[in-house]
Amino acid sequence: MFDQLVPVNKERHAGKKVRASNDFHFASKFHVAYVTVHEFARAAAIYPLVFLEDKVNDAFRPVALMGLDAGENLFVDSEGQWTGSYIPAIIRRYPFALTKAAEADRYIVCVDEASDLLSDTEGAPMFDEQGNPTQVIENVKRYLGELQQMDTMTHEFSNFLVHNNLLTPLNMRVNAANKVRNITGCYVINEERLNNFSDAKFVEIRQKGYLPAIYAHLISLSQIERLASMKKSPAAALVE
Repeated sequence: MFDQLVPVNKERHAGKKVRASNDFHFASKFHVAYVTVHEFARAAAIYPLVFLEDKVNDAFRPVALMGLDAGENLFVDSEGQWTGSYIPAIIRRYPFALTKAAEADRYIVCVDEASDLLSDTEGAPMFDEQGNPTQVIENVKRYLGELQQMDTMTHEFSNFLVHNNLLTPLNMRVNAANKVRNITGCYVINEERLNNFSDAKFVEIRQKGYLPAIYAHLISLSQIERLASMKKSPAAALVE
């Protein structure tokens, strides 16, 4: 997503402005988008939610599946418009992101300097004439800070699923664009294992607040058929 991510700096970005835009061409090649557990309820009505293995960090991350093929986002049309009613937060935060600093527990706000949303002439300034951050930067800090907290909770949720052996590989066949496609390489919650949990373990899940996310994920898997339909007819994205 990011081509030239650098820390936001008042000397470097003193004259830069951020344009508001509904152009999502930058996301047209993303067939998955990371989602936090707080997004499950809304995202599940549109996208299949699955888990991908993050081998580098020895973890699993939940993602919204937005296409059946790598490099294809079925929810961005030829005009760059997002056709789904919910846009994942990781997409909405562009061109900004948080990166971890060398110091523990500290994060830095960064911006993608290659983004078309950065301009010298159009949009809201990032810094005022005195070099102080404007409301644009303050809003970004608050938004990214909230996302970071959600990310921490999502990591805990995914770890719980792994430690309780609830994830299982997805192996599904769908008919899309007159071709039978195998949906593999991702993981889903094993509903049978969930149903075999003891009463005590089920109460633990409820107390942790994980039940809504678990059921939203399971319900979302039917949206894989929507992706298959969209391969045949992009207009299917508008049927929600």
